[in-house]
Order: sequence, then structure tokens, then C-alpha cells
Amino acid sequence: MTIRDTLGSRRSTHGDYTDHARVTQSFKRVMEREAGWERLNDCQREALAIIAHKIGRILSGNPHFHDHWHDIAGYATLVADRVDQELFIPGTPDDGGHHAQQEDQ
Repeated sequence: MTIRDTLGSRRSTHGDYTDHARVTQSFKRVMEREAGWERLNDCQREALAIIAHKIGRILSGNPHFHDHWHDIAGYATLVADRVDQELFIPGTPDDGGHHAQQEDQ
């Protein structure tokens, strides 16, 4: 299989690369401008960047392609697993008592 063959098959699931790049970069610009971006650690930032990438594929390509959704869930799970291991940091926005409830259990 040539690179052109691979790119042709990906277009059917991922959509046109120019469209995908526009959508994905739009999401990333919005996220990176938010004040909360600075409070994120590298794992959280990278997961959001990849999730934006996957959403770009959904919007520009085939929204019924299972792997797009599966990958989003996977990256969110990677962060969730790490958040559960971290302590609540005083001075960050209130999380609605979520961490307090976990500590009481």
C-alpha cells in the first residue's frame, strides 16, 4: 500500500485534511485563550489537544466511525485516572465539593 492509498482511505473516515485542520485549530485557539488553560498540567493539555483533533475528524469526516469516539473516551480516561490520584489544590475554582465527597468515602 502506498502513502497515497493510505491517505485516500483515511479521507473517507477523517475527511478532507484542510477542513479537519481548520476545525481542530479553531478548537485549540479557543482552549488556549482561556485562563483555565494555564492551570492545566501537561497531561490535561495534551488530552484536550488530542480530543480537539478527534472532534475535528468527527466534524469533517465520518461521525459514525467508532474509533473517533473510542479514542476520545480513552484520552479522557487517561486524565481522569491521573486526576483521581492528585489532591485538590486550594485556590483553584470550586469543583462543587467533588473532592470533598471523595475524601469522605
